[in-house]
Formats: sequence, C-alpha cells, structure tokens
Amino acid sequence: MKSLTSRQNINNIVQRFKGSKVQRFKGSKVQRFEEGQGIFKMTRGKHMNCNINIREKNFASLITFLCIFAAIIILPLSIFAEDEQDIKYETGFYYTVQRGDTLWDISQRFFDSPWQWPGLWNENSQIPNPHRIYPGERLRLFHKGWIKTAPETTEPENFSILKQQKETPYFFYPAIDGIGFIKKEAAASSGSILKSYDDKIIISYGDRVYLKQNNNESFVEGQKYTIYRTIPVRNKQTKDYIGMQHYLTGILEITEKMPDFAVGRVIKSFRSIANGDLIMPYKKQSKKIFITESAKNLKGIILGTEEKSTIIGDSTIAFIDKGSQDSVMPGQYYSIYYQEKARLNPEQKGYNPLSIVEFGTLFVLHTEQTTSTVLITRSDKSINAGAKICSPLPKKQ
Repeated sequence: MKSLTSRQNINNIVQRFKGSKVQRFKGSKVQRFEEGQGIFKMTRGKHMNCNINIREKNFASLITFLCIFAAIIILPLSIFAEDEQDIKYETGFYYTVQRGDTLWDISQRFFDSPWQWPGLWNENSQIPNPHRIYPGERLRLFHKGWIKTAPETTEPENFSILKQQKETPYFFYPAIDGIGFIKKEAAASSGSILKSYDDKIIISYGDRVYLKQNNNESFVEGQKYTIYRTIPVRNKQTKDYIGMQHYLTGILEITEKMPDFAVGRVIKSFRSIANGDLIMPYKKQSKKIFITESAKNLKGIILGTEEKSTIIGDSTIAFIDKGSQDSVMPGQYYSIYYQEKARLNPEQKGYNPLSIVEFGTLFVLHTEQTTSTVLITRSDKSINAGAKICSPLPKKQ
C-alpha cells in the first residue's frame, strides 16, 4: 500500500506521462484498432481521418495510470472500513489462551478469584464448553462498554473501569430436570404407568399413557409428574448398601381423570420410558446453580455414574458418597485426585504416601442427606468408580 500512496511515486507517475502525445477529439468515434501498427483510425464528419501514433508501452502505461488513479481514490475507503471492523473487535483487553490454561486459572490470574470464571465465560460466547479451551483462542477480559469517559466537551484525561453490578456467579445447567439422585430409602411414588396407547413398547415424547394411582393419591388434570425407576446401589469395593438410585426418564402431564385410572401425556423424555415406570410430583428446579464455597477438609469417593458407565469422563453425571450432612451443597467444586505410595527406605516394612495429584474436578448439582449428584467438569485421564475426591486443591503456579 505504501508504494501506491506515497507522494514521490505519484509525482513519478505524473512526470512519466507529461511527454506523451495524447490528443483529444471531441465528438470522435473509434471505428477500429490496428494491432500491428498501434494506430486508432477516427473519423469526424466526411472523410476526415486522423492518426494518433501511440507506442504500445505508452498505451499500457496509460491503462496502468488509470488503474492506479482509481485505486488511490477507492482503496482508502476500503481500508477505513477494515479499520472500523478491527477497532470493533480489538477495543478492550484480550488474553491468548496458553497450553494448560483453564477459565478457573485465568479468572484467578486477572480477577483475583477463580469463582469469577462464569462471568468470563459469559463475556466470550464463542466458547461452547467452558471446560474446554484451547491454545491460541482469544478471551475478552475487558471491553469498552466498561469504560467511563469524560464528557465530550473536555479532553478525556483518565479512564476508570466501572465496577459491574455484583451478582453471585452461577453455573447454567439446562438439563437439571433430568438428573437423578440416590436416597437411603426410595421416594414414595404417586402411581405408575400401566400401558401406552397403541401398546407401544418404547414410550417417548408426545405419547399418551394410562396411569395407575396409589390409594392415597388423587390425580388432577394439568398436574405434572416426574417419571422414574429405582435401582439399588452398593459400594463396589465393600458391597455395602448405599441407597436407591432414582433414574429419571421423563415428565408427564395429567390430561384426563377417571375413577380408577388417569390418562397422561409425556411432555419431556430424558430416556426411554417403559411400562411400570413410577411417577412422583414434579418439582421445578432452577437451571442456574449459584456457586458457593466448598466444604473444608472433605474427603470421599465417586460411587459410580448415572448410566452405569465403566469409565468416567468429561460431562458425565456421577454420584459421590457425601451429602448435605457433610456440608456438601449444590454449586460447590471438588478435586478428583490420586496419591501413590512408595517405600523410601528399603529396610522399612511399610510404604510412604507421595504427593497428591489432582487429575479432575467435579461440580455438585444436587444433594441428598448422604449422597450427591455431580457433573464431571474436567478429567485429565479416565476416572473409575472408587476414585477419591477432596476439597479443592490449591492450583500450582
């Protein structure tokens, strides 16, 4: 661009064409062009011929000059438009993600608190999964909407960052209605699914079903119920009974009430629904789970996954053996770790524990008295049932 717009080059172009013999013929019309001689033959009126001798190199130079002249006029406009786009994107402070970074770490580094990461994620809508960021991605840490400037009548001297309205950070989990839980005793059911219309084996969204109600339950049209089934859960290592897993399959709404039965319609299907599935009153839960401080000095284990998966990874729903009686609450984070042992002295009989190594994190979605339902938010390697958990470990610098 410099060669096109510098004053010296423009002057050179003008000087180059000063000596060219270019004549104008007002009202003339070009009839033909003889390539071999480089001659235009023009006529005006009767039998009036005029030859203009232009060397081929001067003709090419003329065309070049016209192109350059047009470029000088048009290009600044396009450059200005590009600059406007750049300014729109560049205004603010950005950080380029490095290998090993997490939103948790970046939040701690720039905002002095790791708990600010949901706000950081909210400011960077290009990131679909807050637990997966990659080297080279650019995160906006600060944008011009947070700047307070002096009035336009005076030259701005200082810029100050406006403190955003304080709001408790939260984790947004849209599938909250579909997560199950483990209780010592099974929840009291309101009834069960007898069968579906048309005897469908697999029941899903939109299907109508016949419902059997318990003696102490009275169905009301328009009332919603959660559909579930129960599965006994035992500790895989000790085989001790832990409780009853409530495996949620959907939500239905009562559409018709009869003396001995009711009719319902499935309005949400989380998994395949089957005849015999139980129902209990639906309780709406907020998709916003506000982040709270984790319990201190907590240690426990992962009992298993909701879907009975052997290997546990990112975004898996799992259960832990700690609940509300252990000060565990929704909105807390905990570390997943391992600790190896080694014999430091060949003569000693026992083994010494080595450093604790964190290889994952989990987020609490729901708690019962002795257990909790959690989301695996990070796993550096595969996690198995029985993996140890603890209060959040300090981040290594």
